[in-house]
Amino acid sequence: MKTTACLSLFVLVTLGVIVSAVPTPEMTIQDELFAEDYLKRFFNLTEASGPAARRGISPITKKLSEMQRFFGLHITGRLDNETVALMKKPRCGVPDGKIARFSTFAGDLKWPKNSLTYRIENYTPDMSRSEVDISIEKALQVWAKVTPLRFTRIYSGTADIMISFGRYSHGDYYPFDGRDGTLAHAFAPSSGIGGDAHFDDDEHFTYRSNSGYVLFMVAAHEFGHSLGLSHSDDPGALMYPTYSYRNPDTFVLSRDDVKGIQSLYGPNTETSPGTAERVPLPPSTPDACDSTMVLDAVTTLRGEMLFFKDSFVWRSSPQSSRQQQSLITNMWPSAPSGLDSAYESRLSDRVYFFKGRRVWAFTGYTPVQGFPKRLSSLGLPRWVRRIDAALLT
Repeated sequence: MKTTACLSLFVLVTLGVIVSAVPTPEMTIQDELFAEDYLKRFFNLTEASGPAARRGISPITKKLSEMQRFFGLHITGRLDNETVALMKKPRCGVPDGKIARFSTFAGDLKWPKNSLTYRIENYTPDMSRSEVDISIEKALQVWAKVTPLRFTRIYSGTADIMISFGRYSHGDYYPFDGRDGTLAHAFAPSSGIGGDAHFDDDEHFTYRSNSGYVLFMVAAHEFGHSLGLSHSDDPGALMYPTYSYRNPDTFVLSRDDVKGIQSLYGPNTETSPGTAERVPLPPSTPDACDSTMVLDAVTTLRGEMLFFKDSFVWRSSPQSSRQQQSLITNMWPSAPSGLDSAYESRLSDRVYFFKGRRVWAFTGYTPVQGFPKRLSSLGLPRWVRRIDAALLT
């Protein structure tokens, strides 16, 4: 379904009919304590001081507003279900910085050289050693492809980037927190611990499967910190703070990530003559407020409205006055991007995605066995190449 619309306006009109009837459950003491700890760790929550305190604004209200603005939530300065749910998503342990697209650490910390070494000090039992080696090397190459940086592995001594797996207190004064929560952290370029990347060995790391956390994805994010990048508020960027599943075989850096790392080190100049003009621009994250955006598909699912564009989906629910943007693979890891159309069957509690000559089916967010199938399995003629629109009445 190819539909041109102002997504934000459409969502607000839709929500205006139903949002007022939905009560907001009260937060528990545990939620409040969890949120306070989260703001201390990632948004520098301290005792009240400065102009905000003089105006009677509590430090928690101020930091909640900062956090909500960073993640594109409805800015209320109050704790609500939407805010707590985002706080509980698995994420990087590095604090979040200024509200911006790509950002660098204070002082634009970077390595003064382009040839860097790395060393893997130990391994996770979740994967074979060769799978860890490949994941780490591939994660570093993500950055090498777009910069002059080159990485060499060493097997003894101190490398620029020391890589290790550990649990809870592991020697750097920044303890991990057990399963889920903080997955890893890394340190900005400097001497000593600078550049090092640590991974929480209480997590279940995987090579490609979405049954755990793909080590390649976590490592590629952390190495961005090792090279000098802070967090980005672009939900399509690798340097976005929360974890997103993506297929390592098809992953490419977003335009925001490329701009960020090249602001520190410049572009990769080792391209073959005559090929530069054929290299496509890195993908950018679509803007829900872009009135010229052409949506790929629109459907409903269990009371929510879903809007699809490229590899992204926006969710509009009665519980929130703001649409949530996410990667399609965060919700349906096996689903394709760039859908042709989609529809929900409420009778079977399934949502169907169409792309090319195939159809995918999910019960809510769980893949239906036997899918994807050819369009002809639905009784359509074999000459049908794609479905432009789908509707179940």
